[in-house]
Amino acid sequence: MSTTKKFAATALAAALGVSTLAACGGDKGGSGDGKKSKTVTLVSHDSFNASDAVLKAFTEETGYTVKVLKSGDAGAALNQEILTKGSPRGDVFFGVDNTLLSRALDNGIFTPYEAKGLGAIPEGVRLDGDKHRVTPVDTGDICVNYDKKYFADKKLAPPKSFDDLIKPAYKNLLVTENAGSSSPGLGFLLGTVGQYGDDGWQSYWKKLRANGVKVVDGWEQAYNEEFSGSAGGKKAKADRPLVVSYASSPPVEVLYAEPQPKEAPTGVATGTCFRQTEFAGLLAGAKNEEGGKALIDFLIGKKFQEDMPLNMFVNPVIKDAKLPELFTKHGVVVDKPQTVAPEKIADQREQWVKSWSSLVLK
Repeated sequence: MSTTKKFAATALAAALGVSTLAACGGDKGGSGDGKKSKTVTLVSHDSFNASDAVLKAFTEETGYTVKVLKSGDAGAALNQEILTKGSPRGDVFFGVDNTLLSRALDNGIFTPYEAKGLGAIPEGVRLDGDKHRVTPVDTGDICVNYDKKYFADKKLAPPKSFDDLIKPAYKNLLVTENAGSSSPGLGFLLGTVGQYGDDGWQSYWKKLRANGVKVVDGWEQAYNEEFSGSAGGKKAKADRPLVVSYASSPPVEVLYAEPQPKEAPTGVATGTCFRQTEFAGLLAGAKNEEGGKALIDFLIGKKFQEDMPLNMFVNPVIKDAKLPELFTKHGVVVDKPQTVAPEKIADQREQWVKSWSSLVLK
């Protein structure tokens, strides 16, 4: 898995065997011939998912059938669109996040489009300003999760912040993913860059390494094999009660447990979070430009926005979308996540990962 995506716990759903939607509708053709086409093709990462009823509602409202073309993780999908610039494989690309945004924009793969309903989205997540090359669709947070039972049994308060993680009380308790091969691993690194700045993040990681942080290749290994709080970790007799995962992981632990517990077995250290935002854009050279515009409008409409949390385990971007009870009861609100400007990520990501690797993996 490359250093791409996502601020949400879709990977957890996949690990628990939840299927995702490959396509909707009976039109097996591509985008067709301009405005006459009744198929609009959405190119996305493998974690895209939406309910049949919601995509059917889009067809009923617009006359267009959605064809979903899944293309690996977000980085791999974006690479393919850059290689086919001007002759895209679809009409809309969904899934580029703020860690990859500048790369997509610098390569000019999108046609500007100001989506209907954009006013319902807070300006803070409109990272392309008034150029409208991309439209924000969802947000999610990469955060340290903790095993509630472990800390209750030890009569030890779980960590709340990045600073807490380097305290002796939490020595040898944290597992994280490789920032060079994992999206949450990269997000956690970026969170420390946001927290401590260019002059402080390396010093922080030296302290974290001295405090026994364990690094594994990817999220699935970290969460389902090393983390004692997850269903998979319990089966594997894991011994690390802290893991870098997602703020939406606790609700997912409840959703797919049998029977469902009254309380999530895991919690979130809200002072350790990095905010990811995912965007959609109209692909330059799209064969069905009008259908693509209609689809982008729909992606930020209330039907789709309220459908996302239990399908992709991410948060809506529009202000009036309601979260399902599962999220409000078992999830957390991250009021002050760390962020890093997309252009800064683009300029320094490779050097940050290289420096991180020399500090942590040596």
